[in-house]
Formats: sequence, structure tokens, C-alpha cells
Amino acid sequence: MEPHQRSTVTLPLLSSNSNSQDHSSTAQSTFHCQSSSLIKGEVRNKSPKMAEKGDIIMDSVTMQSKTNGGGGSPPCTLTIDEKTDGDGEIPYDPHAHRQLEHPTTNTETLIHLLKGSLGTGILAMPQAFYNAGLLVGAVCTVLIGIICTYCLHILVKSQYILCKRVREPVLTYPVSMKLALQEGPHCLRMFANVSAPIVDIFMISYQLGICCVYIVFVATNVKQVADYYITPLDVRLWMLILLLPLILINMIRNLKLLAPFSQAANIITFVGISIVMYYVFDQMPSPNSRELAGALRNFSLFFGTTLFALEAVGVIIALENNMLTPRSFGGYCGVLNKGMTVIVILYVFVGFFGYIRYGPDCLGSITLNLPQEDILAQAVNIIFAIAIYITYALQCYVPVDIIWSTYMKKKYENSDHRLVIEYTMRAGVVLVTFLLAVAIPRLGLFISLFGALCLSALGIAFPAIMEICVLWPDNLGRFYYVLWKDILLIIFGILGLVVGTSTALIDIIRSFQ
Repeated sequence: MEPHQRSTVTLPLLSSNSNSQDHSSTAQSTFHCQSSSLIKGEVRNKSPKMAEKGDIIMDSVTMQSKTNGGGGSPPCTLTIDEKTDGDGEIPYDPHAHRQLEHPTTNTETLIHLLKGSLGTGILAMPQAFYNAGLLVGAVCTVLIGIICTYCLHILVKSQYILCKRVREPVLTYPVSMKLALQEGPHCLRMFANVSAPIVDIFMISYQLGICCVYIVFVATNVKQVADYYITPLDVRLWMLILLLPLILINMIRNLKLLAPFSQAANIITFVGISIVMYYVFDQMPSPNSRELAGALRNFSLFFGTTLFALEAVGVIIALENNMLTPRSFGGYCGVLNKGMTVIVILYVFVGFFGYIRYGPDCLGSITLNLPQEDILAQAVNIIFAIAIYITYALQCYVPVDIIWSTYMKKKYENSDHRLVIEYTMRAGVVLVTFLLAVAIPRLGLFISLFGALCLSALGIAFPAIMEICVLWPDNLGRFYYVLWKDILLIIFGILGLVVGTSTALIDIIRSFQ
């Protein structure tokens, strides 16, 4: 049985439905407390109910109020038995203490999750299957999807445990990593102070990399249509034309306002995928004409592309932190599992049949394989260009939030020019992604590079390290199975980072020769 401690709270009786027969009798009443800092919910006299008092669970409530001759309602007194933990501390629930200006519902969060993952990655899956082969690609996409989802679960769980320990409603990924290492094995504690900026660098680099890929994708798809009707232009000129619209959509400052745009992007994305699959199943060759397993060297490119496509770690953390009901995010039937199940199925479907249809001719986006002269194919290019343009704002939200909240907000929070500075920073982030995209307009290799470089660490290795540290040393399970499992994940992540990054860099260099 959990220990308890007793507290007494005195507050005004705000309403009473009693008809007092005696001046000294106890009022039989129902009241609602107007101060959310004291009591959330409703307490009924002589019928104790579970209610929340900040971080206190009141499971035994006694209320008494004496009426007086004047019929007034003097203060009532609550005697509360408060649940405590084993150390006599009142348990802290971070979710109950989150104060959000624009919280998102479960449906809005699921929409954001689908849109954040159904970007350029799904269109690159046929080329990824070409690198891995039909059988290996299908099996490994499912396995990587399971690993990514599991690592996201342990990341969210570890952050929740740390929030409870330090009694904070929300912790960022970098701060969580620092706190975890401070409590972990002694050999890791020396890295605690440098871990936060390292995570920030990976997070910002990855999200900016996604934004670069999106700029290349939108410009390439618009160019393919425009080249058919007007004078062909270099893809870099189309990037320049897109610069102002990208800056404007990045001026949206909260996820709540982005939800309708994400919903619209989801709809047109599914429409676009349906049209792509129409072309894929038209004149479909025999699966026997395709390799079941690709070259071993190319598997690292498959790994980077698939990881890039599946692991939207930065967006997912932001979504969970911004939820109205964050408890609904995890669990077997939670928002995360529902979203990732749909995403993995779609990725396998598009990759498998897209590779069968186009084989070794698969390009960095399957939309570029569609017949350029068909109006329907041209419509697909425009549809996906619009969808990815909308998604750019969602992906850019993460680096903007990190840069502003971590490095600029304290300095400029009370400035008269706060909004001007923030909007200038937002425009600057877009400009950086534009310059990088112009410098390296290689869509498929860009995807593999940033997937292997950043997500192997952020999405696999770092969550495993954090779980070891958070559960160290007494909660690692029987025979330390959690420790051994996380060590395997760390090794897997490091191998993916080293091999995938080096292969992508070599191929990028060769592409310019």
C-alpha cells in the first residue's frame, strides 16, 4: 500500500444546495472550486471522489462547513489524504502540469505524424528497394520500422521518467540527454555537459537536411512540368523562385495553425500516391525480373533512405510535447503505433511495386519516372510539390524552435523587437536550407546522407543510451536484459551512421566528377 500524508485546505463554499434545518448542522452540498491551483474537478460532501490537487491525488476527502444564522456560507475545510511515493514525496505527474498555448488533439497529432513521415521518403522507396532487392527490402523496411518505433517509445518513456525526477512538465531532447548521462554509469557522466549541444547539432542538422531535400524535391517536380510547356530552366533557378513562398509559410508560429495545412497535404498526398500506383500497375512486369537481394555495398544507401523516410524523431518529440492528452501518444493502440503502422505499410507497398515497375531505372523520386507528356503525370508532380511545400513548414518548426527557445528567447524575450527578431531568424533558417540545396541538388543521395548521418544517432543510438542511464543501475531487468538490448541498438546505430554516411558521401563526390 502506498504511504499517505494528511493535509487540510480551507476555501470558500461557493455554492450550496442545502436547506439547513439547524444553525449548527453540517451543510450537505456540492461545490466547485474556482481555483485550479487548489482543486481540479469536483468533490461531493460525504462521497469522496478522486480529484487532483496540482500533483496531489486526493483519495480520501472529508469536508465540513457550518452554516450560520445569517444564512451565509463560511469557508469549508477539506481534510485530504495525499498519496505519496516511498520516500514520502508527493508523486509528480508531468502531463498534469503542462501549460500549452495551443495544444493539439489526438487526431491533429496523428495528422501531423502522418504528414511528417509521408514526405519525400515514400517516393524514394522504389530506389531504396532497388538498392536492397525485393525480398530484403520488404523485410528490412518492416524491421527498421519496428526498431524506429520502439526507439521512439523508449525515448518518450525515458523523458517522462526524467520529468518526474526533476519535477518539470517538459524536457527537451538535449536537456533529457544531459540529465540522463548525469545519472548513468560513471564512464558516461563525463559526457553529460557536451551531450546537449551535440544533440542540438544533430537535431538541427537533420531537420535542415530534410528542408534541403524538400526544396530540391519541389523545385525538381515543378521543373519537370514547366520544362514541357515553357523554356527549360535550371533547377537552381526554380529554387530561387520558391524562396519567397518558403519564407512566408515558415512564418506560421504554432502547430495548431499548421493542422489544417497538414490535413490538406495528407489528402493530396494520398491522392498523389493513388495516381502514382495507377501508373505503377500499368504494364507491370513480372516480379521474377527483379533481384530479391541487392549488392551489399548498396544496402547502406537503402538503410539511410529508409531511416530518413521512417524516423521523424524531431517532429515526433515536438508533437508529443504539444499534445492535449500526451498519455494517448504511447501504448499499444496509441497515436504513435497507429501512425507508424500506416506509414510502414505504405512504404513497403510503394517501394515493392515501384521497384517491380521501374527496376534499375528508379530515380530519387518515383514521380520523376512518370511519363512527362501525360497530363495526369504532370498533375501528380504538382500535387506532390504542393504537399511537400506545406510539409516544409512542419519540418522547419523543429530547428526554429530549438534555435529560438534554447539560444535566443532568454536574450530577446523582453525586447520591443522580439517578433521582428524571431521572424528574421525564421527567414534566415529558410535561407540556409536554400543555399545548401543549391550547393548539392542530388535528391536521392541527400536523403541517404542525412538519414544515415543524423537518424542513426538521434533515432536509435541516443534513445538506447538514455534508457540505460535512466534505469541505471537497479532497473535494468532480469539478467540486465535492458542493458544488453540497448547495447545492441547502440552498435546497430553506430554501424549505420559510419557505413551509411561514408557510402553516401563517396557517391555524392562521384556524382560531381
